[in-house]
Amino acid sequence: MVVVLSKRINKLGQVFRVVGQLKDHFWSSSWLHSVSETKDDIETIARIINDHPFPVQPLQPTLKLHISPSVLSATFVENVLGRLFAAHANGLKAYEFFEFCLRHTEYSPTSDAFEKTLHILARMRYFDKVWELMKKIQQLHPSLLTLKSLSIVLSRIAKHQSYEDALEAFDKMEKHLFPAKKFGTEEFNILLRAFCTQRQMKEARSIFNKLHSRFPPDTKTMNILLLGFKESGDITAVELFYHEMVKRGFKPNNVTYGIRIDAYCKKGHLGDALKLFEEMERVNCLPTVQTITTLIHGAGIARNITKAKELFNEIFKRNLQPDTGAYNALLSSLIKSRDVKSAAVLMDEMEEKNIELDHLTYHTMFWGLIRSKDVGGVIDLYEKMIDENFLPKARTVVTLMKFFCENRRLDLGLSLWNYLMDKGHCPHCHSLEILVTGLCSRGRVEEAFECSEEMLKRGRHMSELVFQMLKRSLLLLGEEEKLHKLYEMTKRLEMILPPYGQTIGHSLGADLEVR
Repeated sequence: MVVVLSKRINKLGQVFRVVGQLKDHFWSSSWLHSVSETKDDIETIARIINDHPFPVQPLQPTLKLHISPSVLSATFVENVLGRLFAAHANGLKAYEFFEFCLRHTEYSPTSDAFEKTLHILARMRYFDKVWELMKKIQQLHPSLLTLKSLSIVLSRIAKHQSYEDALEAFDKMEKHLFPAKKFGTEEFNILLRAFCTQRQMKEARSIFNKLHSRFPPDTKTMNILLLGFKESGDITAVELFYHEMVKRGFKPNNVTYGIRIDAYCKKGHLGDALKLFEEMERVNCLPTVQTITTLIHGAGIARNITKAKELFNEIFKRNLQPDTGAYNALLSSLIKSRDVKSAAVLMDEMEEKNIELDHLTYHTMFWGLIRSKDVGGVIDLYEKMIDENFLPKARTVVTLMKFFCENRRLDLGLSLWNYLMDKGHCPHCHSLEILVTGLCSRGRVEEAFECSEEMLKRGRHMSELVFQMLKRSLLLLGEEEKLHKLYEMTKRLEMILPPYGQTIGHSLGADLEVR
């Protein structure tokens, strides 16, 4: 069934493309050519940056060679950085590219470009570079320092560093990086959210008690804390804090109810969630599409597909428009009920109604097909995804790589790896672990070595597990020269990009000296 639907979807897409081409005939051909060239330029530059043998060679000369200052529009730079972010590119490469752009007077930096660069650096824990970049922007373009940039930095520090480090960072930004701005409740909420999203409620409570007299809390403050308790999975804590919120004089809104409803749905208590839904309407707090989407997910968790469909139809009855999230919720509910056939039909309907298929749509469908052991269905959907030039997120890549290797389809595992590389996308290190394990276990050591070499060339570390597998396999084959090559590449990379765990280069060097 999935195969037939996939073919029908592809044919329908071809028809729409032909119709679109006829329609576009009436547009200026030169305008269309310009748009095409711009898109090609973005993909080309992102690939050149990601493929650059960093840190063996400096990146700036390559950028000068391939990028004309005339193309450095705000949109162009934002799109290239967006591609690098999605591709999990080395953060220092993105920083080098942004610095290259800043040096040209033709380019006026935007907050979006700055925030993307900041996010790429913070995600890879380059906190020294994060502060360096923020200081530079504060001196050259202070208007680019926004609440979003504050949020990006604090959320990553809260995740990867200590409670004290986060408070120190907040103080540093208030006093030195945002000197012209008086910090208030909005900034306080960002600090609280950084801990609440990490489920660090003890720390969040401490910050609230310490600073709420200085930064008067609002309803958003209380909802952020309520969200934190919900994320920690403790319904009792959610309800206790909700009552505290009401006692403090804060009026619950649809966000408040949405958080409480989600807390019950996550635990499979659909009945309690539906009672809250009814209470919302009684107090004239109108539900949104997101509220109903949460309930559809809850019905899926409770394996009540009838209720899930009923809730989905409720969206139309209320004259609301279901979005990708609502369709994904119903899709997930169908998959949880093992009704893969109906899920495939729904996915077909999404395309017919021009509802975007996002990373969650594909991931949910792959998960359902894999769980139902439909190898052919997984391959058909994979091929459709490739035909659509869709770039899956890391967890989907890992899921597919594991499935292909477990089912002895290393050809498809390598196909996925090469597809991502050709798109300028550097796969997650766990994907490499799975692929290298599969290749080495079947004696395809040369291909495993090449994939690992590609990862290192793009400025990304391979894990200790990958290294140990390659070391054993290469030494058995007498390929000490290749081991030395990996050692040298890793040493150069570690000079500017320390690994989070054991230093592989040191381990490898010691092993070679013993031999």
